Amino acid sequence: MQLYTKIMIALILGVAVGLVANLLDFGWLVAFLVGIRQFGDAWIDLITMVVIPLVVASLIVGTASLGDITKVGRIGGKTVAYYLVTTAVAVTIGLVLSNIFLRGDAGMSAEALEGLRGQYLAEGQSRVELAEQAPGLVEVLRGIIPRNFVQALANFDMLSILFFSIFFGAALSGVTAAKRDPVLGFFEGVNQAAMIMIHWIMTLAPYAVFALIGAVIAEFGAEVLGGLLVYSLVVVLGLTLHMLITYTAALRFLAKLNPFQFLRKIRAVQLVAFSTSSSNATLPLTIETAEEEIGISNEVSSFVLPLGATINMDGTALYQAVATMFIATVLVGDLSLTAQFTIVLTATLASIGAAGVPSAGIIILIVVLEQALPATVDPAAGIALILGVDRILDMCRTSLNVTGDLTAAAVVARSEGETLTRQEAAGAPT
Repeated sequence: MQLYTKIMIALILGVAVGLVANLLDFGWLVAFLVGIRQFGDAWIDLITMVVIPLVVASLIVGTASLGDITKVGRIGGKTVAYYLVTTAVAVTIGLVLSNIFLRGDAGMSAEALEGLRGQYLAEGQSRVELAEQAPGLVEVLRGIIPRNFVQALANFDMLSILFFSIFFGAALSGVTAAKRDPVLGFFEGVNQAAMIMIHWIMTLAPYAVFALIGAVIAEFGAEVLGGLLVYSLVVVLGLTLHMLITYTAALRFLAKLNPFQFLRKIRAVQLVAFSTSSSNATLPLTIETAEEEIGISNEVSSFVLPLGATINMDGTALYQAVATMFIATVLVGDLSLTAQFTIVLTATLASIGAAGVPSAGIIILIVVLEQALPATVDPAAGIALILGVDRILDMCRTSLNVTGDLTAAAVVARSEGETLTRQEAAGAPT
């Protein structure tokens, strides 16, 4: 049985048992579910434990690999710039939708919200005090540069960690191969080991989902499900809008292609990405489709698409923005504009380190939550609210990720003077 099937079964069972305990007022069952939540909390601690080694290693390896930019010149610069811009646009779309649909009660009753906040906020901590602790925009920007990287690691200061890792990786790309390769080999080993740890941890995900969602439903009832439904619909709406607006505009005006013909050509890639939830697993088919169906040269596809599977995570970044806003609304209340700017910055940078494997986005979400939420709120607490529906949303956002990779390849290829004759023969404008 596939892992996502087990997670779905665990989600349904957790909701069902939690509802029975809540609606029938079975005190012993509520106490049991609340007790086993400790297992779910421990599972989240395991996930959090892997965050820093995974993000640091992924960013350093990914950024250092951009040393190829010195060889491919224009292609590398265009690709990275395009990826960063579309990722920032995706995060912005997520924040706009969140401000429209998730502000205030996030689809929950006042009683449920107060209960959740009372459970996760520090004793005696008020929302007014939390707002007063929020740093200003200048302070956020100034704090990106760490005076002591080791201290930033110890304090889980993710913006500083992201900045240093990217800066170090860029510097490493300029080191001679003889000295660079051993360092890259070390961080590649760390990255692979971290991925194996994630694989081990994810095998426990169904049990954690049951423990976490069961406890929440048992304590706060079906109202939590309404909030989850609103959250999930906002994520899917954001992914759809990004595809229909951002990618359609890029295809029409930058790649000079018919967007609907293009999407029809790549539908097999989208389906494989949806079913596997992995950009890396889809990569061979993505490259084949780019070359055989769209007519993109191997020179462009072999560089842009593998790079995209590493650093182009529009769907993941958009989801992180919505998830952070939802969790913040539930646990703290509406975030300030400064905090939302921090989400844009952190999610854009963190998406570079989001590995193209199933459920890696949930790890990067912790990075964004650590930076966006007040220090007195445990970011891992919010993960319990959305973990049950994450797999379904993971499938959706991975489909958007690979669509963005192929769109970028088409844009870069056209900018390099390629004709993309196969697509034009299908009826796209020249």
